[in-house]
Amino acid sequence: MPLSEQEQRLLEEMERNLYKNDADFVATVGGGGRGRPNYRAIVLGVLLAVAGAGALIGGVASQITVVGVLGFALMFVGVLVAITPSKRRGAAATAMPAGGASAKPAKPQAGFMDRLNERWDRRQEGRD
Repeated sequence: MPLSEQEQRLLEEMERNLYKNDADFVATVGGGGRGRPNYRAIVLGVLLAVAGAGALIGGVASQITVVGVLGFALMFVGVLVAITPSKRRGAAATAMPAGGASAKPAKPQAGFMDRLNERWDRRQEGRD
């Protein structure tokens, strides 16, 4: 059953308000461009965690508390290294292109939802 014109207008208005009001929420919660995972950090973290688990087991088996505590700390650091997102993407995004080949003024990279919201607004205003 199709919607009446009034219902369609109301639905479109609700969608516009939702996109405008929740764009900040979407940008902060998640979506915001995670990119590729850093496999090198994940492998390093897993290796550290395995080495830490081995040291922990070795410390418990030999009843040397210091080795067990250091093994646990190494295991914890390994997990943190594996799950912490890389900060290299942000540094690469702020770097200038070599040679200044771009004629456009510098503009921050818009996220997927921001571009989607802009397209939606242009369509609603009849510009697209």
